[in-house]
Amino acid sequence: GQLSEATAVSGLKDALRLATERAVQSTSKIDGFFENPKIRIGLPGKLSKVATALRGIGMGGQVDELELAMNRAAERAASEATPVFVDAISKMSFEDAMGIVKGGDTSATEYFDRATREPLRERFSPIVASVMRNVGVGKLYEQLISRYRSAIPFASAPELDLDAYVTDKTLAGLFAVV
Repeated sequence: GQLSEATAVSGLKDALRLATERAVQSTSKIDGFFENPKIRIGLPGKLSKVATALRGIGMGGQVDELELAMNRAAERAASEATPVFVDAISKMSFEDAMGIVKGGDTSATEYFDRATREPLRERFSPIVASVMRNVGVGKLYEQLISRYRSAIPFASAPELDLDAYVTDKTLAGLFAVV
């Protein structure tokens, strides 16, 4: 017999629930971001010159430490995504479900991006800030920038909101895995 629309939507929701749970599990474990080259958070492009210069003066370990700390913050924040995804799935309309079924390969990700990006950002931002504060990312970043400025006196280091950067990269990584 034919599947009813309700049964088809219910099956899709179950599949999406499983997919999002797996995405959260894989990104929120230790090295879920750091060891995944597709979503690993590195220093932003505008700091690449700074990182290269710091590595050149023997501070590569500190640069690596900063990158590891940013990824740990992302892994911790990602662990909080499941309830937001579950809520979006429970609120999914028939039209949303059909859009996913009839859409392209990224239609589910696009739905989750629309339905969850802002609630996830609100949830992730304080977690990222807390983790980065607890591991001393801000202090480490300031030390690295200070060392960079003293090693290259006339160079300017770009200003950067690391918490916002890591939060945005966490969202992008999570959606990439979903």
